Amino acid sequence: MKTITSSFRLRASLLVVAMLSSVPLCSRAAEPADLPAIVETSDHIRFPKEGFQVDVSIASVAPGKDTEARKYRILSKGNENTVVITTEPASDNGQILLMKNRDLWIFLPDIAQPVRLSLSQRLTGEVANGDLARANFAGDYSPKFVKVETIDGEQYNLLELEAVDRGVTYHRVLYWVRRSDARPFKAEFYSLSNRLLKTCSYENYQKMAGEVRPTRLVMEDALKPGEQSILEYSNMRMKELPDKVFTKEYLKKLGG
Repeated sequence: MKTITSSFRLRASLLVVAMLSSVPLCSRAAEPADLPAIVETSDHIRFPKEGFQVDVSIASVAPGKDTEARKYRILSKGNENTVVITTEPASDNGQILLMKNRDLWIFLPDIAQPVRLSLSQRLTGEVANGDLARANFAGDYSPKFVKVETIDGEQYNLLELEAVDRGVTYHRVLYWVRRSDARPFKAEFYSLSNRLLKTCSYENYQKMAGEVRPTRLVMEDALKPGEQSILEYSNMRMKELPDKVFTKEYLKKLGG
């Protein structure tokens, strides 16, 4: 009798093991079929792929310091051409960033020639030049699927984005996008040494330029607790932008 019982238990245990061994296969099956397309869709949710104009106000706060407020106007065309014009404070009026592909220059009213900058260089608060001038995750990173996470009842694909070269803003990004429609939820940005630099949450979705997009980004410093920058986007509209706008020779006209 004991032998029969032991045999039954052994078979039951083997059945359980077999069932559990199939779980990873189910998890792998949950991986989306076309990761680059998901990242590209997420890019287009944040910003149109056609020419557009948008205003951005940035409030940067840090413990023991007054809030620093700045405003910019962005002209962008196809994720490869962007102009960022400083509109406030008045003392910086006329400062312009020009991005073509991954090359970035700044024009200053009191300097004759534009100066070359890096995308990762800090612009203000927790905001790097590339955060405003370039939003092309699909072109700058190779995506890998990590897992599906459920947050507040919603399912999100967690993607790991690896930089295609050292010329991009961040070496690595962990990126949460909603599984149902690729809507961005949050991101973590890492340095070349794999150190977490800052986090970003995409908030306050509203209709702009014909689509529902995040109108508020909250960037928090991962190394300095309490330091953050809040970006508010407004007045987005589609705009025909000739190629001459995105040239160094045209910068001075834009600042006038």
